[in-house]
Amino acid sequence: GYRVSLQGNFFGRNDTYVTFPEYNPRKHIKLDPPMNIQSNATASKCQIWWSVWNVPWYLTEILQYELQYKEYSMSWEVALNKTLPRSLPQVEIEATEFRSGIAYAARVRCKVSESENSYHSQWSEWSQSTVFQRADVPKVSEIILNTRTIQYLLIPLSFGALLYLFWSCKLSSRSRQKASPALTFPRQLLSFSHSIVCTMGILR
Repeated sequence: GYRVSLQGNFFGRNDTYVTFPEYNPRKHIKLDPPMNIQSNATASKCQIWWSVWNVPWYLTEILQYELQYKEYSMSWEVALNKTLPRSLPQVEIEATEFRSGIAYAARVRCKVSESENSYHSQWSEWSQSTVFQRADVPKVSEIILNTRTIQYLLIPLSFGALLYLFWSCKLSSRSRQKASPALTFPRQLLSFSHSIVCTMGILR
């Protein structure tokens, strides 16, 4: 600890004023702002990471970060703040918190965690901002959805066709006494089933 005093000439008199009877530097820390903040946004999540500079190694593991983000065109006064639970210099946010097609800006600041007793600090200045935009949902999913719909519709149609073929073969066997139902119907059924399987394989 230190004893901090202010000494000077006041109204022609030399006086000394004790400002801090006992001053401990580790209880009055202000860190430099984080730097190199970067971001990467996809259709499902947004990743933001940064680095700290000029911070002693024994403080890096007890740091606390606060993230602030907003729409790029808006003011920082209306930004949303998120206090991060971990001391890691990174965060991952679900993309549902962002609107598609809108650019966002984010920045971060740090201080020693409030749960730490040996050190105490105030918030650092805000870092430089990073700009990101949520990616659109790929259109491939729509194609897959349409393919599955066709597959679901093809199943009842296949059964209907099989029933129609069955009754056609039954009626044909009655009109042709020489024809054998045991030979005619299985061949047609196998041929139709093979075409259905090939069609399903192409759609998948």
